[in-house]
Amino acid sequence: MIPRQTLGRKCDSLGMEVFTMPKKYRVTLTPEERVQLTQMVSKGKAAARALTHARILLKTDEAEDGPAWTDDAVCEAVDVGLCTVMRVRERFVEEGLEAALRPRPSSYVQPRRLDGHLEAQLVTLACSEAPEGRARWTLRLLADRIVQLGYCEEVSHETVRQTLKKTKLSLG
Repeated sequence: MIPRQTLGRKCDSLGMEVFTMPKKYRVTLTPEERVQLTQMVSKGKAAARALTHARILLKTDEAEDGPAWTDDAVCEAVDVGLCTVMRVRERFVEEGLEAALRPRPSSYVQPRRLDGHLEAQLVTLACSEAPEGRARWTLRLLADRIVQLGYCEEVSHETVRQTLKKTKLSLG
């Protein structure tokens, strides 16, 4: 049996001696949660991250029948980093089982390069005659022309593609 984690000393990744703190967030699964996680892992039909987090919770369970592995032992067994184990334990204690299994939604919102006015300018440009020597507009030509006309400082051909696709406009 793997011993429970206690206050001690160990070396970090740089070989520096550090003191480990006792666990602040202790996982104690109810029998229903343990059954649910065990079934989830045995079926293997969930997302890889959810299965990994389920394995972490099962190994760190400090309930009466739980194995209560140390964080280092769980890292070795599940092949994840120490911070992952600590984060999963914290989310389970603070937010519950479902939150510990699912990834946190990203709070980053990509700012739009082209607003409604610039989209209209792009559509107008795409519907106009192609440049001399060209049979039609290409995405890269449109992106370069938008920058040349001073509508914006920079825009990629992929942004042009997505905008034209959103407006259901075809260059072909």
